[in-house]
Amino acid sequence: MAPCKAAREVIASVIFVTSFQGVAVRSLCTSNPHEHPEHGRLVYKGNLAKAVLGVRFFSYSTSIFNLFMMPYIMLKTGIGFESLFIQAAFYGLIGFFTFVTPVTLHVLTKGYVIRLYYKDEMDTYTAITYNAILAEKATVFHQKDVKIPDITKMFTTFYAKTKSMLVNPTLFPNPQDYNHLMGYDKSFYFNLEEEKETEERK
Repeated sequence: MAPCKAAREVIASVIFVTSFQGVAVRSLCTSNPHEHPEHGRLVYKGNLAKAVLGVRFFSYSTSIFNLFMMPYIMLKTGIGFESLFIQAAFYGLIGFFTFVTPVTLHVLTKGYVIRLYYKDEMDTYTAITYNAILAEKATVFHQKDVKIPDITKMFTTFYAKTKSMLVNPTLFPNPQDYNHLMGYDKSFYFNLEEEKETEERK
């Protein structure tokens, strides 16, 4: 009898461990990997984030290289002793690639949204972008802060308060998230369309 009792206890313990592991696996599988504890639900992820980071990093690298190489080039080529016109042309060319290009790239890409989170209970968004030193920057705004530009702009989809933001509407997994972000789900837009149709009929 004792061996049978011991066997039953072993089988029961195996069943218990197996069922516990199954519950643990199911709980891990059902947890949402797109939830952020602070920012909320991930509703958008830009597909050009690595490209933007790479281009800007390359631009910064070449600018630093130019700054270090400029004294050496001037010493070896003797440009510092040439005419003022040649010096101005040389400094202008080096200055353009050293300062103007990184600043231009920053201005054009500073509003590119890498990730966009949404908090349903507060109706707020958190947009993750790159700042001037290529670190991630979080911008929190309410849906009512979203303003759509009157004229279509190449690097601006909407304004969050006064900051321009660039997103790709086709990259939203749920189109309703984009519609809510832009305010297209408000009754105002439906009433406006109805008024336009009425005017056209008249």
